[in-house]
Amino acid sequence: MKFTVVSMIVMLPLLFNGCVFKNGNDMKLLKTAPFVDLSRYVGQWYEIARYPNKFQKGCVGSKATYSLTNDGRIKVINECYDNSFSGKIRRAEGKAWVVDKKTNAKLKVSFFWPFSGDYWIMDIGRKYEYAVIGHPNRKYLWILSRSPDMDEKVYQSILAMLQEQGYDTEKLIRETKKRGEEQL
Repeated sequence: MKFTVVSMIVMLPLLFNGCVFKNGNDMKLLKTAPFVDLSRYVGQWYEIARYPNKFQKGCVGSKATYSLTNDGRIKVINECYDNSFSGKIRRAEGKAWVVDKKTNAKLKVSFFWPFSGDYWIMDIGRKYEYAVIGHPNRKYLWILSRSPDMDEKVYQSILAMLQEQGYDTEKLIRETKKRGEEQL
């Protein structure tokens, strides 16, 4: 019995490793940025758009703040207002770590141990003014910017890239920022 349980634990990851994720079409491996300079990546990011997800339900004015820690990991602080800009501030703290040291574009992020998820930096602006974060099975997606607003031409070029990568951009929730309303 003990051998069977141990064998199942060892074999399950191997079985899933060979699976191809599908979303109605054959997906290619998600492409990531060729290289991410983490010292330039850390700092504050505003959410411009995202795929719907349970953990951000009701969030508006979302932002993420990343900082390098002494052990080489990244401290993650996600914040948003609950349902409106006058709502209570929701905050989640976690940590991230690089899993692909060649590019620094593939990370794992965890908000509560032992669970973690893939955080792949698909694209990054030349001046690190925007970032596109995805997941290998296309379940999650975020478009981030250093400022609360993004140039429409840049946004449209990101959408075109996402469509080429197999994302359904119709599912994106675009953050609505009202002029004069406070941001986190």
